[in-house]
Amino acid sequence: MIAIPAVDLRGGKCVQLVGGDYDVERVRLDDPASVAREWVHEGFSRLHVVDLDAATSRGHNTEIIRDILHNAGVPVQVGGGVRDDSRIERLLDEGAEWVVVGTRAVDDEDWRGEMAHRFPGRLIIAADVRDRLVVTKGWAETSRRNVIDFVEELRGLPLGGVLVTAVHLEGQMQGTDLPLMEDVAEASAWPVYASGGVSSLEDMRALEHRGLAGAVLGMALYTGAIDPRRLAEEFGT
Repeated sequence: MIAIPAVDLRGGKCVQLVGGDYDVERVRLDDPASVAREWVHEGFSRLHVVDLDAATSRGHNTEIIRDILHNAGVPVQVGGGVRDDSRIERLLDEGAEWVVVGTRAVDDEDWRGEMAHRFPGRLIIAADVRDRLVVTKGWAETSRRNVIDFVEELRGLPLGGVLVTAVHLEGQMQGTDLPLMEDVAEASAWPVYASGGVSSLEDMRALEHRGLAGAVLGMALYTGAIDPRRLAEEFGT
C-alpha cells in the first residue's frame, strides 16, 4: 500500500481543512510547490494535488499546479473542479499521471464512460462520502446515492482507481472509517485509495489489511502526528 501526501490549494496557499468545512482551516503554508518538493525529499513517490477553489467555483490555482507538475519528479494525481474533457486533457498534457474527477463523474454517467474510455487508466473517480452517501460540489451537496452502489456502477470502465474520502473525518485525525473502506474495496474492480481521518501508522496498516491500495494523508503529516520519514519508509512506494 502506498501513502500519498496531499497538497490542497486555496487562494494560492497550501491548506488543510477540518471536517470538510471550508470555514475551518487549520494549516496554511505560503509556498505549495516547495511543500510538494519537501514531501518528495522525505521519500514519498506520489503526490495528490487538489484545487479547492476550482472545486467550489471560487477561482483556480492553475499556475501552482503547473509548477508542481513540472518540478515534482514523481507521479502526481490532480483533482478539484475537473468537469470537462478539455481540463482533463490539459492536466494530462502538463504532466499529471492521473486526473481525479468527482462531481460530474457522479452526476453524468454518459460523460463518465466517455472520459474513461478516452483516457484509459488515467482517471481516478472520487467518491466523497458522508454517512455512506456520495457528496458533490466541494462537499456542499449530498446525493441519495449509496457509495457501494455507485462504485459497483463503475465496473467495466478502464479506470486508474477509485478515491474514497470519508468527509466526516477529514482533517480530524480520529482514525479512518475502516468498515466503509473495507466495503468499498470489496465492491470495487479497481484499486481503492482512502482519504479522511488517517492519523497513525496503525491506521495505515489496518487499511492495508483490508485491501486498500493506498491512502491520501494531509493533516496527520502537516501537524507531525505521523513522522513522514517513518511513513515513507513503510508506505512510500
